[in-house]
Amino acid sequence: MSAPLPVPGLADDPVTRPFWDALEQGRLLLERCSSCQAVIWYPRGFCPRCGSTATDWIEASGHGTVYSYTVVRRSFGAFAPLTPYVVAYIELAEGPRILSNVVGARPGEVAIGLPVELVVEKPEGGPAVYRFRPATGEPPGGAEPAGSGKP
Repeated sequence: MSAPLPVPGLADDPVTRPFWDALEQGRLLLERCSSCQAVIWYPRGFCPRCGSTATDWIEASGHGTVYSYTVVRRSFGAFAPLTPYVVAYIELAEGPRILSNVVGARPGEVAIGLPVELVVEKPEGGPAVYRFRPATGEPPGGAEPAGSGKP
């Protein structure tokens, strides 16, 4: 892909603010239920498994695999000149599956089971967004390997 994908605007939501703030720093946070230990995606402030509102944030490793994907070959608006591009469900090492794009590879190079790693894109004047690229074996974003903790 020659140009970065467009980034939609984000609503300012206090429940998800820690997620977006961490992403600006190049870190991917996930919520974890303090009661049943389920790792939660998408950020929502409660556990969909047990209903608890006791959640905390953990830092994800940034590693996963392509669970499923599609190649977008026709689009409209700002996305139209960027076709083809890949939209995929990424199964994170921590368990949840998240929807994202696979960048840094031609669509024919993407396959189910492909190891991927986090790449945080920070478009000028817009919010940071998470995307994934084929794994290189180096820590995502050139940072130290992620641990866990609160933002």
